[in-house]
Amino acid sequence: MDPMAEIRLTFFQECEEQLTALENGLLSMQEGDSDSETVNAVFRAVHSIKGGAGAFKLNALVSFAHIFETALDRVRSGDLVPDADAMKLFLRAADALADLVAASRDGAVEVTAPYLAIEEEFNALIGGGGAAAEEDEFASLDFQPIITGFDEPPPPPPVAAQNLFTIRFRPLRELFAKANEPLALFRELARLGTLTTTCDIKNLPFLDTFDPEDSYLSWELRLETESQRAAVKEVFDFVEGDCDLVIELAQSAAAPTPPEEMDITAILRKVREEAPTIAAAAIAAATPTPEADAAPKAAKAAVQPTIRVDLDRVDRLINLVGELVINQAMLTQRVLHSSHVRDREVTASLEELERLTREIQESVMAIRAQPVRPLFQRMSRIVREVADATSKDVRLRTEGEATEVDKTVVELLADPLTHMIRNAVDHGLEGPEQRVAAGKPPEGTVRLAAAHRSGRVIIEVSDDGQGINRPKVLQKAIANGLVPPDTQLSDSEIDNLLFLPGFSTASTVSNISGRGVGMDVVKRSIQALGGRISISSAPGQGSTFTLSLPLTLAVLDGIVVTVDEQVFVIPLTAIVETVKHEPSRIHHLGDHSFVLRVRDVLVPLIDVGAELGVRAPASDLRSGVAILIETANGTRSALLVDNIQDQRQVVIKSLETNYMRVDGIAAATILGDGRVAMILDVDALVGPRHHDWAAAETPFAKAS
Repeated sequence: MDPMAEIRLTFFQECEEQLTALENGLLSMQEGDSDSETVNAVFRAVHSIKGGAGAFKLNALVSFAHIFETALDRVRSGDLVPDADAMKLFLRAADALADLVAASRDGAVEVTAPYLAIEEEFNALIGGGGAAAEEDEFASLDFQPIITGFDEPPPPPPVAAQNLFTIRFRPLRELFAKANEPLALFRELARLGTLTTTCDIKNLPFLDTFDPEDSYLSWELRLETESQRAAVKEVFDFVEGDCDLVIELAQSAAAPTPPEEMDITAILRKVREEAPTIAAAAIAAATPTPEADAAPKAAKAAVQPTIRVDLDRVDRLINLVGELVINQAMLTQRVLHSSHVRDREVTASLEELERLTREIQESVMAIRAQPVRPLFQRMSRIVREVADATSKDVRLRTEGEATEVDKTVVELLADPLTHMIRNAVDHGLEGPEQRVAAGKPPEGTVRLAAAHRSGRVIIEVSDDGQGINRPKVLQKAIANGLVPPDTQLSDSEIDNLLFLPGFSTASTVSNISGRGVGMDVVKRSIQALGGRISISSAPGQGSTFTLSLPLTLAVLDGIVVTVDEQVFVIPLTAIVETVKHEPSRIHHLGDHSFVLRVRDVLVPLIDVGAELGVRAPASDLRSGVAILIETANGTRSALLVDNIQDQRQVVIKSLETNYMRVDGIAAATILGDGRVAMILDVDALVGPRHHDWAAAETPFAKAS
């Protein structure tokens, strides 16, 4: 790759990180956290993007970032209060900046009306732009020359604990080409202490030879500060290489001051008085304490070095580890069927190989794991856009942003979550007047939460709106011919009508909804990830959509079972326990339906062989093993299989990609003996016709 192209790629990768920091900081400011550290972090993010964009001559990006940066600088200096209206503008500007970064990366930058409109709002917010703003910036600095003379006494020494730096600064023309300004640097220095500046104009040419794009001025600065040299130099980090810079320490705070005049008797008396105190302090300093030892260790532990790796390399490594898991299982299978099965050393080596293989697999999968925070942050923009389009006041609350999921799962979740968030704002939340009339605050809340539960990741999208209007949903489904007119449905079944293809309750078609394409696509996307989606809603209180997803799409732990000489794998995360099979516990309900009594509770008993078409439905179930499973929505059922073979880790292979989608089957895997085994989709296997029983978990005393 061309070196410049590689540097450009790195710049845009870093832009993503800066945009994330920008979004985090602005959301914190919106919540009322306007301390200097938060504001400075936001300012640095925009300034970094502007500086890098200037290096690649991305003029539109530089121009927009510059006025954004100017407004943030006014917030830092206290001249602008970040009230609700200002924060809305900052968040819109952050969205526009992200769009400009993406357009600049793709080479399709156009200065369109939205960007110009935001720039005009910024100019109005900060009191105008252009030359007037520049004059204000010059007025904010005190350019008083240092008065020197041979007849005057030297200036008084700095106050105690102050360092005196002399800085000689001459900007080059490249500094201005990247939209950097000496005035902004001087303001940063002034925040460190007392700054005095002297401008040298002796290099200014005559007007006929003046080049407006060149640099002729230089400055000598005197800074009295408690900060060290590193803090002073940090101010110039963004312009390093674009200026001539010399920083000299003229006087150090640690430098000894001349002793007072004192006679020898007074000196000896002072030594005798201070000797015990000095000795005690020296002993204390030389004696290590747990706190003193822990501080450097804590500081060292806080450093988290990272390395940027191409994702394709990680994917290839994961595929190789998957093949390693399969070959390890095959090796174990062949040894067990050989004459070495009684050799203890061979058995111990196989167990050690299995342990190491599992550790390698878990370590590699951890490399791909990433928190859902970037995905959740992306949803905040969706909320703002839909809220503006629907004239609603909405606040997004997020929880569990540090929850880690496989990167592939995170990427494939973006579209389903986007649609669900849009629906929550558009359909779920009422308008401000309706909310006030219902006794609610005018601002609606959308909650986005993630958590690990039973080896899966659970994501909830909820709102405090009006809930699902079930009579309207049923009426619309009947009108669209999706269900018969005389259908009697439970609340749960009515809620699930939202997932039917072509269903929409919107009365008009808009840019947000009403086209009948939505929740059915969401459901298919979630199912393609091996997940499930469920709904709970209370009229007048809001709705919650719950997604249950696997942590990874590469491997899983499962129980290998057989059904009529066919091998299947049941995911271990869905299994509660194995249940002793006794005919007295099984009750026949007719039409090949059975229930199993487990601790005085009846749960549906599903014959896996009959459900998958491996064998004909039986009228009497008297043999096999029952496995109690729990679905994503918390309901329980029992699966009847012939035998349990083993518990093992299997590599997931997509059946839909390599063959076709099969109901009741989530994926496939290759076993140690080379056979292909189907991984059961327990939620789909339970099926809608078992949900009423599973949801009820009827007490046996009432059922009998």
